[in-house]
Amino acid sequence: MLVNLSVKGKTYRCDLSAPLDISMPLRAGFDTVNCFYAPPMEVDPVIAGEFKGSVALGGPVNFVNVRFNPHGNGTHTECVGHIAKESYSINQSLRSFHHFAKLVSLYPTRMDDGDRVILRHQVEAVLAPGEAEAFILRTLPNDALKLRTNYSGANPPYLHHEAVEYLVAAGVEHLLLDLPSVDREEDGGLLLAHRAFWQYPEQPRTHATITELIFANQAIKDGF
Repeated sequence: MLVNLSVKGKTYRCDLSAPLDISMPLRAGFDTVNCFYAPPMEVDPVIAGEFKGSVALGGPVNFVNVRFNPHGNGTHTECVGHIAKESYSINQSLRSFHHFAKLVSLYPTRMDDGDRVILRHQVEAVLAPGEAEAFILRTLPNDALKLRTNYSGANPPYLHHEAVEYLVAAGVEHLLLDLPSVDREEDGGLLLAHRAFWQYPEQPRTHATITELIFANQAIKDGF
């Protein structure tokens, strides 16, 4: 399916039938990505009397219960309802599904306190205002280890709230990144980057989304 997308006076030909997958597959057990001390994903067949929801166990069909934590077990998309007192759902907030995106790779900056942070000047250097509705951040170094890293208690990299403020000013409505959170793992509940992106509670951007724990492999090149 070929479509034309126009951005800043330029027209790009896009093939929607050939997408690039930047999600992490959900996998049961401990040998997979995890953060915020979430319990691992579990998949268990339904057992009811003589019925077994597993063909391998002699049942007629595979009929299973799946238990997982969206924020801790893999790729997930959030709306402002993640931090709001009010009720917002992702299916109400995400109203369109194809967006012009820019993928960039950046090394987090090591701060004096040891934190690794994506700073505003780094984002300004790779994204001009109005360039893209969606901004995809791939942190470096980048390898398949990200698919099974346990981030819990490790203080992984995050975005400085001023960098997020720039993204909003530049017209970014959808932020995607390969980190557990846009904010510091433990920040005393401040959530400065989340609040900056959604402009909550002053002027909530109810249409905007954040997708965390993506994985963009090296075969996918930086750019639009």
